[in-house]
Amino acid sequence: MKIAILYNFLDNIGGAEIMCLNLARELNADIYTTNINKGRIKIMGFEDQIKNIFSIGKIPVNAPIRQQIVLMRFERLKLRNKYDLYIIFGEWALSGALNNHPNIWYIHSPIREIWDMYEGIRNNLLWYKRPFFDMWVYYNRHLNKKYLKSVDRSVCNSLNTQKKIKQYLNIDSKILYPLIETTDFHFNKSGDYWLSVNRLINHKRVEIQLKAFEKLPLEKLIIVGSYEKSNHIRSYANHIKKIKPKNVEIKSFVSQKELIDLYANCKGTLTTSKDEDFGRLPIESMASGKPVIAPNEGGYKETVIDGRTGILIDDIDETKLMETIKKISRKLESTKIQQQYKTQCQKQAKNFDKQTFMKKLNEEIDKVLNRKNGFKNIND
Repeated sequence: MKIAILYNFLDNIGGAEIMCLNLARELNADIYTTNINKGRIKIMGFEDQIKNIFSIGKIPVNAPIRQQIVLMRFERLKLRNKYDLYIIFGEWALSGALNNHPNIWYIHSPIREIWDMYEGIRNNLLWYKRPFFDMWVYYNRHLNKKYLKSVDRSVCNSLNTQKKIKQYLNIDSKILYPLIETTDFHFNKSGDYWLSVNRLINHKRVEIQLKAFEKLPLEKLIIVGSYEKSNHIRSYANHIKKIKPKNVEIKSFVSQKELIDLYANCKGTLTTSKDEDFGRLPIESMASGKPVIAPNEGGYKETVIDGRTGILIDDIDETKLMETIKKISRKLESTKIQQQYKTQCQKQAKNFDKQTFMKKLNEEIDKVLNRKNGFKNIND
């Protein structure tokens, strides 16, 4: 069976991009996208996939024209039955559903800028920019619902995302937790630093981490934080780099091997992302046998077992984060506690491994292909 994956852009490699590349490898699928950074794809261990990645045209780096051109390019994409199945893997690639069937939309999140983050973004704009932003949001909400009508089957990455999809798009979708190569990660030792892996973008709330570690001069934090080149994202990243204390190190981009080593040798991990749809960090951290500190919200509530594989913080701020770091650091002075975390974390991570994902995805593929052939699945 020949499969094509449609994805927004591959010029900045984060969690969603890694999953896209892993999925293409598992399915022996081609990827159709816009901008491609072949150098970073190679560094992340996917050099073998480059021959199967095709650009449908370059796009600018700055929003919002970047997103609009992605929509336009995928709307015009007609692969004319070249493939047996199309997997739409990016929210801005949804327009590719118009002319490419049968298809499955894997939903990482409804477009956050036009749905759940709309009010927060609008309130931070200068007054004279708000009417233009409102028009942009109105237009893209219309397009979002228009393209949705061409989707044959929808699956999503978490219960949290499932609820958002129902609220904003009024559709039902089945949960299929992301493909994560948990067996790639391992425990080496409980080291002398904490690890944070997240894009440097506003809703990740990285400033909370910096303020907490400013009050913890004897602790060390390494942040692995890539970011896109658009002006507003670059501005936030530069702000974070400017205000970071001396005991915080920011690595903009690392290879997959280095990332695995950072997980294997850290003390524990932390994240502060606002209402994260799913979040790879807890799974990769637990697969490495390391405890997780995260907000008690979003997808983290589905992955982290509070008190056993880490700690979830209500209404997180720098003070609560600081106190939690101190609490776990004291516990980790005990070799017995380190071993308990390792055992419990790695047990929980197995619930999100590749085999589980592929089994459930193949079930969804069978359903959409049966529908194409005129058969209705009894589980629909």
